[in-house]
Amino acid sequence: MSDPIRFLVSFGQAVSTMALYNDGHPARERAVDRSYQCLRDLQKADPHPRFSFLGEETIYQDTSLREIGDWEWANRLAQAGIQRMEFDADVSRQQYEEFLEEMMARITLSFIDSAEARTNRPTGIKVGALGIRGENKQLQDAFEAPAPVATISYSLGEEAESIQSMHREVLERGRLPLAEAEAVVRSLSMAMHGDQEMILPLLQLREFDEYTTTHSLNVSVLVMALAEHLELAQQDVRTFGIAGLLHDLGKVTIPTDILNKPGKLTDEERQVMQNHPVEGAKLIIESGRRLDLAAAVAHEHHIMINGHGYPTRHYHRPCHKASNLVHVCDVYDALRTKRPYRESWETERVLGYIEERAGTEFEPEIARSFVQMIRKVEGGIQLSSLPSTNGVHPATPGAATDTAAATAPTSTAHAMPQAKPDKDT
Repeated sequence: MSDPIRFLVSFGQAVSTMALYNDGHPARERAVDRSYQCLRDLQKADPHPRFSFLGEETIYQDTSLREIGDWEWANRLAQAGIQRMEFDADVSRQQYEEFLEEMMARITLSFIDSAEARTNRPTGIKVGALGIRGENKQLQDAFEAPAPVATISYSLGEEAESIQSMHREVLERGRLPLAEAEAVVRSLSMAMHGDQEMILPLLQLREFDEYTTTHSLNVSVLVMALAEHLELAQQDVRTFGIAGLLHDLGKVTIPTDILNKPGKLTDEERQVMQNHPVEGAKLIIESGRRLDLAAAVAHEHHIMINGHGYPTRHYHRPCHKASNLVHVCDVYDALRTKRPYRESWETERVLGYIEERAGTEFEPEIARSFVQMIRKVEGGIQLSSLPSTNGVHPATPGAATDTAAATAPTSTAHAMPQAKPDKDT
């Protein structure tokens, strides 16, 4: 048994024992001693251990602990609002016992106020819901503030930073940090439900080099909103949101000069561009994080229901429902965004295009539902720009939009096309 798993097992045993015995009981003291010793043993190799609990999955640092299987405490902790635990190197035995008491209280007594608990907890131990960069009260307050829709402004700056960090991790180390993706989706979901009515916090593009970041966030929001509009199960809503967030992951492998080219792509450049669904699916599969659906969506999100699009398949088969949802959301956000080679389309023009292509490019019912949803919540769409940053994000390349139909007519680089842009949306 590895040290991280040994610690988690001892943690569960200690919390269970504390629920059975009063303070000072020998059995309770022995359980705390054993668990604290397991923590110290773990910290010999890793002074700052970090655990994340995502549904049934337990993650140590950035590695899934598959050996522990369906650890029952992961769900208990998550349901109590504890999706992460972080320990500093200098945690004392007394501090650790106080931490265990809090965990026992929060698991068994749901009315314990988490904000008060954080205030009383030793600073060497951090717990809470997964955040983009730790706990951010300002962001949380912005999400939860009961303000009229018209006055709410979401910059989503921390989520954008997280996407950029995630892309760097994939590009430089070939690893997909699932905890970051889950945290972003959770944060986006909070923003969507910041008021009694549905709000769609979508980002406007300020610089072309921000495109991949803003587009990923927008598609994730739109997909979750559409999934809720279709009354899908909450688990599917979040899973589809992850798929939407990662659908363009393959673009990290495309050279920036192709992604940001203002003119028409050459045949060779188009081939490189249209290979990003395959590359994205490979990156997700190789991460080994049970993201089969996200990999399928990355591979299928440019395939039309009539079989056209890319990548080309040897035989026609229906795409996954999540891919069909992501496809329409991808096109909507792409066409409403200004790109180097064309102006942005007005919302009604994009919706008209989606309605026109329902049954050929888009699954008809999904297309109709999407148009209905956008028209219904149009007053609740919050458009904002990313906070000002210094310089370009080199590891999060701005991308040309990428939903071009295989049979769509071409156009000049800067002309407003009659149907679909020449370059990939």
